[in-house]
Amino acid sequence: MSLNRSEKEAVISEVTTLAAQAQTLVIAEYRGITVADMTKLRNQARSNGVTLSVLKNTLARRAVTGSSFEVVADQMTGPLIYGFSVDAIAAAKVVANFAKTNDKLVIRAGVYGGKALDANGVKQLASIPSKEVLLAQLCGLLMSPMSRTAVVLGALAAQKGETAAA
Repeated sequence: MSLNRSEKEAVISEVTTLAAQAQTLVIAEYRGITVADMTKLRNQARSNGVTLSVLKNTLARRAVTGSSFEVVADQMTGPLIYGFSVDAIAAAKVVANFAKTNDKLVIRAGVYGGKALDANGVKQLASIPSKEVLLAQLCGLLMSPMSRTAVVLGALAAQKGETAAA
């Protein structure tokens, strides 16, 4: 399907806006994936706040020119799906988790914090726990000394109570 000039400009504008808002970009090759599997991937992405797009690579390269995602412009060849996310790890998580169960989706590259990532870098980024989990772990660490102190004081009080009763 060929796009006319105004349609191409609209696509570039839309992707430029996505790139300006996103923290992370993940690029994956989708050659051989069925429509049903692609629909599952898109649904997972949508529910996690990730925007997945299949774009003409020339339009994608033009759209990311001047952004932090320009560092992977040379990787934009072949049948690719582009995952943009405002959340730092959501795009990497969605694509990496789907790639675990579907070997036809091959992670090609990614960008986080203006730095290019290879496939292993994207997988490492995906293995980082979510913000909520990290906050819960931090709260647990902060609460641990206080709860241990309370247990020790409770044991001392119980021990003194036993000796006073005897």
